[in-house]
Order: sequence, then C-alpha cells, then structure tokens
Amino acid sequence: MGALEEAHLAACGCDEEEDEGDLLELVGGEAPGDAMEAAVRALLVGLGEDDRREGLRRTPKRVAKAFRDGTRGYKQKVKDIVQGALFPEVGIDKRTGSAGGTGGQVVVRDIDLFSYCESCLLPFSIQCHVGYVPSGGRVVGLSKLSRVADVFAKRFQNPQRLANEVCGALHASIQPAGVAVALQCWHIPLPENLKCKSSQGLIGTSHSSRSGVFEGENSSFWNDFVALLKLRGIDMEVDSHSAILPWCPLRPQEVPLCNGHVKRMTTNGAISPKSGSTPSNMVSAVSAMLLSLGEDPLRKELLGSPQRYVQWLMRFRACNLDVKLNGFTLNSASVYERPDEDATDHRAISSELHLPFCAQCEHHLLPFYGVVHIGYHGSGDGEVIDRSHFQALVHFYGCKLQVQERMTRQIAEAVYSVSHRGAIVVVEANHICMISRGIEKIRSSTATIAVLGDFLTDSSAKASFLQNIIDTAGQEV
Repeated sequence: MGALEEAHLAACGCDEEEDEGDLLELVGGEAPGDAMEAAVRALLVGLGEDDRREGLRRTPKRVAKAFRDGTRGYKQKVKDIVQGALFPEVGIDKRTGSAGGTGGQVVVRDIDLFSYCESCLLPFSIQCHVGYVPSGGRVVGLSKLSRVADVFAKRFQNPQRLANEVCGALHASIQPAGVAVALQCWHIPLPENLKCKSSQGLIGTSHSSRSGVFEGENSSFWNDFVALLKLRGIDMEVDSHSAILPWCPLRPQEVPLCNGHVKRMTTNGAISPKSGSTPSNMVSAVSAMLLSLGEDPLRKELLGSPQRYVQWLMRFRACNLDVKLNGFTLNSASVYERPDEDATDHRAISSELHLPFCAQCEHHLLPFYGVVHIGYHGSGDGEVIDRSHFQALVHFYGCKLQVQERMTRQIAEAVYSVSHRGAIVVVEANHICMISRGIEKIRSSTATIAVLGDFLTDSSAKASFLQNIIDTAGQEV
C-alpha cells in the first residue's frame, strides 16, 4: 500500500516549549485569559482536533498570550513614552536651521515591527522609517520614535492607518516642524499562491504619511527624506501593491454586513451572497476573542474579520489520514525517464528541490512557510517520480496543524517507503510565531533535516544532495 494512500506515519517527538509567565495573573479570582483560551479550544474542536492531545494541550494558553502581547498597544499611551524624552540640542549655535529648528532632519530607518491585519487577524511584518524636523531647539530620544511606532503597530491595523496614526501621534507629542513616516509591509498570501520561502513570495505594499514641512508635492524636506531612504536601497516612489485593491488575500471585493456574513462583488458590479459554509460556532469564538482583547467585533473595519480568520484556519483542517490523496499513491505514481540519468548507476540520486509549502503551527495557530527539498535513490532504471506528486505529498503533510520537525520526518518516511533505499528531506521555513510574539526574531529562519536509509551511511551522497540545494538557490520556482 502506498505512502499517500495510508498516510499513516509515526511522528517524531517534539518537545513543547515552556512559555514565560505561565502563572496566570488572577483578577477577582478569575484568569483574564480564560475566555480567550475557551474560544481557542472551540476553534481546535472545529478543526477536527483533540485539544487534549500532546502538542495541543497548551495551545489555547499560547495563542491567548500571543494575541494579548500582539495587541498590547491598546493599553499603551504615547505621552507616557515621550514624556521626559525631549532634550535641548546642545553644541549648536543659535543660527536658524531647517524649518526653524537647529539640527536639520533626523531619520530613523529600518525599524522592524509587526502588526495584526484587521481584515483576517493574521500578523504581517513591517519595516518602518520615521523622520522629523526638530523645532524649538528640542530633539527626542531616537528610541522613542520606534517605541511610538510600536504602540500603534501592536493593534489590529491596516498599513495606511498605521502610518497615519504614527505620524499624527509623533507630531502631537513632540511638536516638531514636521513628521514623515514610510512603511513597507508584507502579508502572507493564500497557501496555494505561496511561491518561495523568501519575502518575494509575500504580498507587499508601501504607504506613507506626512505632516508639517513634509507636506506638499514640492516639499524639499520630503525629497530629502526619500533620498535618505534611497541610501539604504529603499524606493518609496515605487509602490509594490495597488492602493485600490485590498492587500489582504482573504478580503476580496466584499461589502460587509455583520460578523459571519458578507456579500461579494461580482465582476459586473452586482452583489451576490457569499457562501455561508464557515462554521458559525467558530466565527462566534473568534468574536469572543476580539471582545476579550478589548476590541469591538462590530467595528466597521472588523466586520467579516472573524469569518475570514476561520476561513484561513479551515484550510488546515484535520483530515482522515487513511484516505487517498488525489486518487493516486506514490507506488503507482506516473514516472518519466531522465535522459541524462545513467541507468547503470545504482547510486544515482534523484531530487526535487524548492517545493513551496505553507503549514500552520500547532503551538500558536500561526503560519510557517518555506520550501521542501527531497532527495532519494532512484531505482536505477532511469525512472523518477513526477514533481507534481511530490508537491502533492508536501501539501498533504503541510496543510494541517503541524510542527516543522514532524513534517520533515513524515515526508522523509513517505518517500523512503517508495524508494526503499534512501531518502533525505530538508525543510527551510520562516515561522510567523517567531516574529509576532515576544521573541520578535524578524529575520530568523529554521532548517530541519531527516535522513533515512543509504543516506545515513553514504556521506558523499548526502553532501552531493546538499550542494545541489546550494547551487540551485537562485532558481526557486
């Protein structure tokens, strides 16, 4: 029986992390996270999962903590950050400088942030650039610029409003001659549209906001600001995404009515009802999560967001692991002959590299995405398995609640059950849970490897496969 038909493989052990601050703060004898944790459990049940199984038992607590930390900006005030952080410029004479200030323009570039998309409640990453022109001979501590930006990023947001709020708050609090804010934002696409492991596969958009001397088409201060960004290779004049179209992939041209119900615009402009297949109990659970965070699910910008979040989760719904995938098994998969393959070389390595995937971390219910590289010893007759079947295999094990270590092992075991001689699998992934929680390791990536059969003892074969990944790194498909 083929590996895809059974799809019943032992998962590798995965130690659960110990979150900091496990002790719940009790208020009036009740844990403030209980309502949210109960909502997360309802989501897990709706996904066909057993919330008591190993790997999911602590997921409600982790998800609740991640959401609370990711929206802590609602409880923060800009004046508490800026107060006491304004300093007189020293070492400069009293000559009038830029816009009446004495020190000219100050720009802090490449501030790494993340926020939660208000349309689908998924995190998106941000590079923020802030400039201001001092006035009254006062400057603000540079770290305060990034901290103020973070206050508004740690809320449910859309990119343009985020830029406007940061700009407005800085202008009101430090009272400069003007403020400029530029944002570059990246949102994960739908799993089927993810093409590669890098930010090139994400949906990008650029937005800006300005006040005071930065306003106006011919503002020399804005031109200077843009020029200083270009020194870092940042071109804000090139918008990577149309401002007319919604940048959230889960939000097509819809007209929201109320949570759980939306109408979609058809191509001719008429409105037709959207399918009501989203489980209402799961939508209600997400609405309860928003309430627990102090948000209003009926706020205009959040209408339909719980439904879209559930629609995203349902793409990773637990399925029956004993069903066939696409009606074929690897044992009977179509094969083709590689003309360059030496049919007499029984040690020949067949490989399929840079297979894109998107999975959902079962610890935090957040996406991780990247590429899978598969190597195996061919049968020696020059025949190899078609790439599409390996992509289906990756999709099968990726589109569910997963951990990267287990997924790597499962794919390797599935391939080994067909090759019977050797299999090696490398998975490279970016974990959104690494950027959207307290750890905030923006540019981190995770690589895992599983080696079975002949690759365990044949170090040259393993080295050859790994070198092939390096040599084709610029040829991702």
